[in-house]
Amino acid sequence: MQNKNPTVHLLILDPSQNDAEALVSLLRNSGRATRAHRITSEEALEEAIDTRSWDLMLARDVAQELSPEDALAIIRRLDKDIPFILLSDNDSRERAVQFMRAGAQDLVHADHTDLLVLTVKRELAALEARRKQRTLEAQLREADQRCQLLLESSKDAIAYIDDGMHIYANQSYLDFLGYDDIVDLMSVPVLDTLCPESQTAYRNFIRAFIDKPEDGARFACVAKRSDNQQINVIMSASAATYDGEPCIQVIIQPEQNDAELEEKLRQISSQDLLTGLYNRQHMMDELGAAILQSGETHETGALAYIALDNFIPLKSKIGIAGSDLLIGDLATLFKDLTGDDVLLARLGDDAFGLLAQRMSESAMAEHCQMLCQKVEDHLFQINERTIQVTVSIGVAAITENAPKASELMARAHLASAEVRKLEGHEHGNGVVTYNPADFETAADGHTAEAIQRALDDDRFRLYFQPVINLRGEDDELYEVSVRMLNANNVELTPDDFLPPTRASDIAIKIDRWVLLQAIRQLAALRAKGKETRLFVTLTAETLQDRTFSQWLSVALKAARLPGEALVLQVHEGDASTYLKQTKELGASLQELHCKLAISQFGGALNPFNILRHVDVDYVKFDGSFTEEIQGNEETRDHLKEMIQSLQNTGKLTIIPQVENASVLATLWQVGANYVQGYYLQAPGPEMNYDFSAQ
Repeated sequence: MQNKNPTVHLLILDPSQNDAEALVSLLRNSGRATRAHRITSEEALEEAIDTRSWDLMLARDVAQELSPEDALAIIRRLDKDIPFILLSDNDSRERAVQFMRAGAQDLVHADHTDLLVLTVKRELAALEARRKQRTLEAQLREADQRCQLLLESSKDAIAYIDDGMHIYANQSYLDFLGYDDIVDLMSVPVLDTLCPESQTAYRNFIRAFIDKPEDGARFACVAKRSDNQQINVIMSASAATYDGEPCIQVIIQPEQNDAELEEKLRQISSQDLLTGLYNRQHMMDELGAAILQSGETHETGALAYIALDNFIPLKSKIGIAGSDLLIGDLATLFKDLTGDDVLLARLGDDAFGLLAQRMSESAMAEHCQMLCQKVEDHLFQINERTIQVTVSIGVAAITENAPKASELMARAHLASAEVRKLEGHEHGNGVVTYNPADFETAADGHTAEAIQRALDDDRFRLYFQPVINLRGEDDELYEVSVRMLNANNVELTPDDFLPPTRASDIAIKIDRWVLLQAIRQLAALRAKGKETRLFVTLTAETLQDRTFSQWLSVALKAARLPGEALVLQVHEGDASTYLKQTKELGASLQELHCKLAISQFGGALNPFNILRHVDVDYVKFDGSFTEEIQGNEETRDHLKEMIQSLQNTGKLTIIPQVENASVLATLWQVGANYVQGYYLQAPGPEMNYDFSAQ
């Protein structure tokens, strides 16, 4: 059967009807069935894009009512994947560069019809490949979601284990063993979930399974819940893979199932317990489905990210209980103002989300403007106090060209942060719609492409903040942080340029850039006789990079820098999630004589679980301890007890976010080794702190 090229749906921007018809004839004569639509105004272009999907746009580079520049800007603003080719009467290199930087695919001389035909074929083939890729990615995401849903919704208690540690567990498994969160369970060896009399039998069972895997192999044992309750269970094992790595799947089956508990857990699995709204996971699942449907039907939807302005100082003012009441009242207000056709969810401590499958971004923006006004006008009564708040909202369109759910959420999150950059909105209270042309072509965007351009253009800078020894020892320590310069040379912190979710390759590139620059500056400083050492934070993506340790070894040798000059820092949450990788990193750092630190310590239910498996040199507490220690004797005693326990095992402790002089005496009394904060010195581009003055 002869292959037949699909019909090309073509947009033409040309003031001449005859010239437009000539372009259609050219493509038809080249063997492409073509359905064309000539547009002459902005309204006609937006209407055409809104009514159907288009494969190509050809624009004549002449003076006309709607200029080619404006037409291209509209396509970018509406986030449509429509290849754009400019037809010009000259071969101006500057003009070609200008348009291709703005998002056009090519510039072709209007008289070079043979080249135009080849260019059109190339771009149509590339468009077809992108569409197939999006379809395959959507199918893959859908398959992954189905597999994950099957695991999560299974009544069976299922976990994946590797090297004696849990790397995944479904909700039934967590509930059965009495754990609230997967992070807590991942730091618990499988042996610790069994009674002592069953541990030897378990070791023998696993050894036999590894030697001769037989799916469904079973043995009886006694499980031990987190509350030390013992339950007789049957454990079965099967070979499996998780994240591409081989592991063992285990299923534990109790003698009696609590069907009523399972049903209740199923009902609340998609609910935020404080507000009664949908939770973040449910929102992300629905957003993924909306993106998939938009790709199939070409319908346009909208997503809104609602951030409560100035929440941290407000929380310190009204307290945790008061902030919970405020969030609950705010959720009720949103529910009263939002229709059933819009999904409302709580995304985080101070963030909500709106999702509409069939709503334009402009309609969503209008709705959000109304929400902003209603919130600003509302008087919240919290603990007999009247509180007024505002919100900043970012809106992003859901189109057939939309990225995956996490990246689209990042777009809306970024747009909400842009509200504070508007004139008269320095404290928030407004709505910004995400325009891909503004964010992705500007160098201050936080897409992977924009960050890569910043790396290529050397627009990253290191900042250093001193870490001060409270015990009088002669240490010169700094923590390294990074800033990125935008197109206006304004410095952005990682919170500004990194989205909530990010591509692993760009995070690894930033980590390596920071380390290389830090190593170079540190080597130059130590060559002058200084004994300075640096704390450098690693992202979760670098934790999973198996080539990192070897790369670091080469970098240290090239700079002739001793490994002891570096302290690599890992957030507690990342260490819990990637416990095995953190343990392996610690072992490899010991070989390089580098030190390892855990930061944001104390936030987990049992933070000491991590330290049972990972040998660290420094422990930096979460900044909330500094906020709560003043005037709170219970917090002070608890912190002192934790510090003493850590120091008894040879670990040095650091307290960050020291913002005033009064807290220093308290930190000295509780026994902290080091302190850090703006009161001592803000981060700066130079390592120039006078440690001898302490």
